[in-house]
Amino acid sequence: MGINGSLPIWMNLSYLNNKYKKMKQKILFGLSLLFGLLLINGGLNKFFNYMPVPEDLPEPMTRDFAAIMEISWLMPLIGAAELIGGILIIFPKTRALGALIIFPVMVGILLTHVFVDLSGLPITLVIWAILLWIIYDNKHKYLPIIR
Repeated sequence: MGINGSLPIWMNLSYLNNKYKKMKQKILFGLSLLFGLLLINGGLNKFFNYMPVPEDLPEPMTRDFAAIMEISWLMPLIGAAELIGGILIIFPKTRALGALIIFPVMVGILLTHVFVDLSGLPITLVIWAILLWIIYDNKHKYLPIIR
């Protein structure tokens, strides 16, 4: 027993629950920061083309990218969504909105890696896990939309 007959601090459930919540928020912030920076980098690359395209891309992926490039406004739109969504995901107050903005882009990335080229699927699934955690953590903000 602790002082005055109370439970020791390590057995106090509210104390442990608060520690768990703080640790969860720190981990989610770190993952959101990395995810946001990844999106910002991808969005900026759509405008400035500073990352070279790998030369060993599979033929179906090359055809899909060529088709996307035929629509002149599509890459700037995707880049803007990645840039805005990435910035919003970094900050906890705007994270829910950022997740909504980036969701359609992430669907496209997932479908590309499922149906066109499986080589990038593992990292895509990790990024999707982060996005789904962000969405789940902000579910209370989405409920008014579907009520």
